[in-house]
Amino acid sequence: MIALLVPLGGCLTVLGLCGLGWFIFSVMRARSAGLSDDALKERLEQLMPLNMAAVACAGIGLMMIVVGLFLA
Repeated sequence: MIALLVPLGGCLTVLGLCGLGWFIFSVMRARSAGLSDDALKERLEQLMPLNMAAVACAGIGLMMIVVGLFLA
């Protein structure tokens, strides 16, 4: 079971990094759409939970990798 921590942590980290990439791409698309300041602020507020979830996912994945390496 402990041997699975490293690969599962790696998958979770990659998933989090993909989420961060999607967040960056979405923000770039919103900025290039020429929205007003209020509309852009609203769009960024809608995207913020995605950013937080992606960072948390990547962080938890990295923690799983470290714990798996210490216990192996």
